[in-house]
Amino acid sequence: MKKDLHPKNYKMVVFKDMSNGTTFLSKSTANTNETIIFEEDGKEYPVIKLEISNTSHPFYTGKNVLVDTAGRIDKFNKRFGKKVAATVATVEETAE
Repeated sequence: MKKDLHPKNYKMVVFKDMSNGTTFLSKSTANTNETIIFEEDGKEYPVIKLEISNTSHPFYTGKNVLVDTAGRIDKFNKRFGKKVAATVATVEETAE
């Protein structure tokens, strides 16, 4: 294994999931200018904001988001149905 491959400047950082507000403390080398007071120990740490984490991702939570595909198809047909039908009719006429 190569020497000095891993960084040595790890520091304690709070990661905050912005979708549900969950926070957890871990080591990181990422830089940030923002700080937050961690609820569990009352100390101030740098904070890194996450869009999604294991506490909000559907794979880990088991809550799947259902997509209304039928509604999307109806919406598409409502907007473009006449144009698509006219294009298909034109293509069929030229094919004959």
